[in-house]
Amino acid sequence: MTHRWRAILFLHLLTVGCANAARSVPAGPARTDLAESGVEYPVYRIPALAVTNRGTLIAAYDGRPAGADLPARIAVLIRRSTDGGATWLPRQVVRADTAPLGFGDPSLIVDRQTGRIFLFHAASIRQGYHGAHAGNDPSDPDVLHADYAWSDDDGRSWQHRRITRTIKDSAWGGIFAASGTGIQLRHGPHAGRLVQQYVVRSEGRNFGVSIWSDDHGTTWQHGTLVGPDVDENKTVELSDGRVMLNGRFRTGRQVALSTDGGASYTGLHLDSTLVDPGNNAAILRVAPDAAPDDPRSHWLLFSNTNDLRTRRNLTVRLSCDDGTTWSGGHVIEPGAAGYSTLAMLPDSRIGVLYERGDYEWITFTTLALADVGSCQ
Repeated sequence: MTHRWRAILFLHLLTVGCANAARSVPAGPARTDLAESGVEYPVYRIPALAVTNRGTLIAAYDGRPAGADLPARIAVLIRRSTDGGATWLPRQVVRADTAPLGFGDPSLIVDRQTGRIFLFHAASIRQGYHGAHAGNDPSDPDVLHADYAWSDDDGRSWQHRRITRTIKDSAWGGIFAASGTGIQLRHGPHAGRLVQQYVVRSEGRNFGVSIWSDDHGTTWQHGTLVGPDVDENKTVELSDGRVMLNGRFRTGRQVALSTDGGASYTGLHLDSTLVDPGNNAAILRVAPDAAPDDPRSHWLLFSNTNDLRTRRNLTVRLSCDDGTTWSGGHVIEPGAAGYSTLAMLPDSRIGVLYERGDYEWITFTTLALADVGSCQ
């Protein structure tokens, strides 16, 4: 073969190879990195996302001095978007202090009746979750504390409150808000109730528990423990008014149901259809205000790293029947990913905030419901 034909063959193979490589990587949704580890803070983790009554997106997350959880000098940070996630305002610091004080694991609830935004988080002095002592003295440095920040001006400014004595049984050890989002019930006898999930350490094991307020956050109380071996957990209101808990397990997701607005749960069991490597996930009702006779009242979304062993393959799935069955879903991130959280945007898109890569970025993206599945 002459040098000329070798060159032509090489160029042909190179062109075919590049074309095949391009076709092998499907185009994914547009994404925006809100934080990059190593830029100002060494590590960013633990995403939370909510949409305010004014349509503003609030993304919250930890700014960490290292990868470890509390106790450490961790800050709770937010960014806001007033145009549906197209652009984001500069980062705000909601909670930060001098060492050894730290704050972390944010979770957001918006009270749709008052407009108040709640940002729950843990607060440490000397102890984290596993080392925290029993007791609920709000000044005890060896207790991991339950705090929240609140905003009445669409997230521009924040005030702070400690509710350790109110929601923590003195026999419990560690306690932290399950990061992501809480809910507000829209239907039935507990309509208007604010419900936030927690993880607590009791007798050496993890349990889930709901805390709730029926007076827009003036007072709070806790329910009965769900478990054992329930880690970070979320709730969603079903079409018939029941509350479904979906919790992290060693390999998979555990599910339980409440008929009393989150005060207690029964029927804890493993949902074998939701493959999970033991990671935080998110569950969301697509149309929370839909009446029980509206088919949309049965539609739920679920996001997690859909893999049995590794935190990868971040997928959003759709259920048309209150979580009884799930679609195959839409893969957002086929590679490494971590925690994720969901919100319905005012234009009916799905907002997803998640940890991308090996905890390298906090990333926001959007999907259309049709991308995930169809209930028609």
